[in-house]
Amino acid sequence: MSIESKEPTQYITFKLGDEIFAINVSQVREVLDLTKITRVPTAPPYMRGVVNVRGAAIPVVDLRLKFGLPQAENTVNSRILVLELELDGETCVLGGIADSVHEVIELEEDQVKAPPSIAMRWRSEFIRGMGKRDEQFIILLDIDAVFACDEAIIADAAKEARQLASATE
Repeated sequence: MSIESKEPTQYITFKLGDEIFAINVSQVREVLDLTKITRVPTAPPYMRGVVNVRGAAIPVVDLRLKFGLPQAENTVNSRILVLELELDGETCVLGGIADSVHEVIELEEDQVKAPPSIAMRWRSEFIRGMGKRDEQFIILLDIDAVFACDEAIIADAAKEARQLASATE
């Protein structure tokens, strides 16, 4: 008789407005302090521009605007989550600005519930599930789904970022 042990999944939590979100840590390369962002012409408003990460230019998205929240001033707590997305079978690196980044948590499979189908402020196809820590609900994002419809925009921004990086070398 074998006993199946399911390892808990680790998530990194971050805040946008009053909500706490989480992304699987396997999709987060690193967390950066907010740095100078070079604007990319013709990009949509939520695409803030590109940043230089150890010589590589990566596109940066304002997660507040991407999720339909009002724009807010950056604070000393604002951070860039450097994410690895799987878009159309290819790995894409993207930065996402969060109001603040908190901690890595572990959730067992039975601690994650399906998101409610009604009365949700967020599009359900972007939500992998709902977790709970202490008395706080945590929205677990399917970050690949969040950006799946933006493949062309992200690809264009990455291309422009590479061109900007090579022009400044």
